[in-house]
Amino acid sequence: MRRIQTTVDPKAPAFRDNAARMQAVVTDFKALQERVRHERPQRDIERLRRQNKLLARERLDLLLDPGTPFLELSSIAAYDQFNGEAPGANVISGIGVVNGREVMIHADDSSNKGGAWYPLSAPKIVRALEIAIENRLPVVHLCDSAGGYLEDLSGVYVMGGRVFRHQCILSKMGVPQVAVVLGHCTAGGAYVPALCEHTIMVRGTGAVFLGGPPLVKAATGEEVTVEALGGADMHTTVSGTADYAVDSEAEAIARARELIGGFSQPRKHFDWAEAEAPHYDPRELYGILPVDYKQQFDMREVIARMVDGSRFQEYQPGYGVTLVCGWARLWGCKVGILGNNGVLFSDSSLKAAHFIQICNQLGTPMIFLQNTTGYMIGRQYEEGGITKDGAKMLMAQAGSEVPKFTVVTSGAFGAGYYGMCGRSWDPRLIFSWPQAKMGVMGPEQAGNTLADVKLRQLRRERPDAGDEEVAELRRRTHEKSERETSALWFSARMQDDGVLDPLDTRNALGIALSCAANRPVAEPRYGVFRM
Repeated sequence: MRRIQTTVDPKAPAFRDNAARMQAVVTDFKALQERVRHERPQRDIERLRRQNKLLARERLDLLLDPGTPFLELSSIAAYDQFNGEAPGANVISGIGVVNGREVMIHADDSSNKGGAWYPLSAPKIVRALEIAIENRLPVVHLCDSAGGYLEDLSGVYVMGGRVFRHQCILSKMGVPQVAVVLGHCTAGGAYVPALCEHTIMVRGTGAVFLGGPPLVKAATGEEVTVEALGGADMHTTVSGTADYAVDSEAEAIARARELIGGFSQPRKHFDWAEAEAPHYDPRELYGILPVDYKQQFDMREVIARMVDGSRFQEYQPGYGVTLVCGWARLWGCKVGILGNNGVLFSDSSLKAAHFIQICNQLGTPMIFLQNTTGYMIGRQYEEGGITKDGAKMLMAQAGSEVPKFTVVTSGAFGAGYYGMCGRSWDPRLIFSWPQAKMGVMGPEQAGNTLADVKLRQLRRERPDAGDEEVAELRRRTHEKSERETSALWFSARMQDDGVLDPLDTRNALGIALSCAANRPVAEPRYGVFRM
């Protein structure tokens, strides 16, 4: 593979301006992430201390191997919803290393509303379990939840059942799960530990029951204590629902680490070599990336600061030039990369379809780097077959069996988001950079279209509406479009697996590739390509 020859000048004014603006965006995102992760009402922290409980992230510190990375997923989920009552959807999920074994972790965060499951909590857990299923990752559940949020149980009910279904599928696949019961597992939540191969409970704080003492009394008139109804000793000596009763959280987590250490290590697939750092400084990404998605940049410059040795074997460099395709290594793993350099035309769509098929033939995982306004429109392009050629790209992607990973680097609009493996096209993981925008169309087009519709409604209802009212309507509409096409808005609603600092992307993809290598690649099977 040849080293990419950069044309970037770090001393250029445009580079320095980009770097300063991108640094500001990343700083703002990290400040938001820190608030979601750590800011909690003092009364809730004091309540946990009185109960001799650790905070969720203190539990993670005990569970994870020291000095190893933790790839947190959907860290800002629900940050702008539910009146701020469920930061992170009251759940921490992510991929970490426990006793030398890669695992998926689901940890209830009881430092807010007792860890109650809000309408985005179950989807966040479901997504974590989907990733575990796809990558054959053992799962550790750190259970401490007040149960479904009572004011919106309908928003929890259906997806809550999906959590339990995914647990059953993992067990059917032979992928073990460990539950550490650190607080109450009530109602449907009782099935989380019951569906695990290994369950550890902490005396005095851990409890598992379908209905707690107040519900039992209301339903049957029976009066019973928490410990007698669902405590650790009862479940490990009488019901058999749990396996181990321990006296502290530290002991429970140590027991979990011991169990996980006994799990077999999977055989790694794909083509691996010794890893090599990028030749070019990854910090230059800030200067390469414009904050404004309308400003173009060369995706090769991004690739050069992510892949091993900045080496890249480009495929068809002179054809379909608005899509860059080729092979590289990332943390030693050979990958196929598809990166946008503009709108998708027929030639770039055909190039993508062929490249995807080659990657499947070689068993090479693919990384999609999105930055496109979509597929080209217009009479000339329709006559040239843009719709059917774009459909070939989609068909090739749907028939693909190699793992796919997606990073939304800037703009991702229209069907181009689909063609470049958006969320609905089942990438193993999909991340966004904090300045990115995505949607059916760009925020300006969406805002103008929506404003025109609303203005026509306003004129019909109030023909005498003044210029100031019209201007205010346009302002609100454009603000809404800007907000609802932002990466933060999408990530808060679980439409990706998290927002990343561009400098963290290489490491995140390295973890993702290592996990994906746990299972062999099946033979691709394609549908009909309209010729």
